[in-house]
Amino acid sequence: MFTTLLKVAMSLEGHGTDATGSDAKNSLRYTSDIPKLHVEEKQESYSTLEKQDAGKKGFGEAKQDQDADLQKKTAKIHDFCLGIPFGGFVLSGGIIGFLLSRSTATLSNGVLFGGALLFLSTFSLKVWRQGKSSLPFILGQAALSGVLIWKNFQAYSLAKKLFPTGFIAIISSAMLCFYLYVLLSGGNPPPKKLKSTASMAS
Repeated sequence: MFTTLLKVAMSLEGHGTDATGSDAKNSLRYTSDIPKLHVEEKQESYSTLEKQDAGKKGFGEAKQDQDADLQKKTAKIHDFCLGIPFGGFVLSGGIIGFLLSRSTATLSNGVLFGGALLFLSTFSLKVWRQGKSSLPFILGQAALSGVLIWKNFQAYSLAKKLFPTGFIAIISSAMLCFYLYVLLSGGNPPPKKLKSTASMAS
């Protein structure tokens, strides 16, 4: 009887130790699985962050490409950079021609066309500094250059004198080509201040 009771007690103790052992094993497996889950979650979060960074980089590169395209669509030199000296040259040429030949027609042409060119080019500079389009003023300077070519070529064909009519006709032709270049290139490049603010905003 006593031996049977000992066997039963030992079997119960064995079952208890097995149960506690299995519980310990399960708890160990659970605790060992927790770091794996954390590692997997971190890897997924890192992968999503990398994707977001790649998307942001791609978006930034696309914006830079667009900004580069916008910069390419403008002329490399402003119209007033050569327009102001050209207007001053025509104006001074009319005054010098009047002093040498006492011709009021030379003076009136020089003052009229030179003054108009100076006005349009300086106003184009003022508008450009405000970040606005100088297209009307470029067109006006191109039109005046065309009229100067026509008038001075007619005078040269009659008098056959290279200076001043032929010389002014050549310079006016060069300036007309310059204005056409600025127009076909997309106008004046934007001011540096506007470029920096646009890049900071983007």
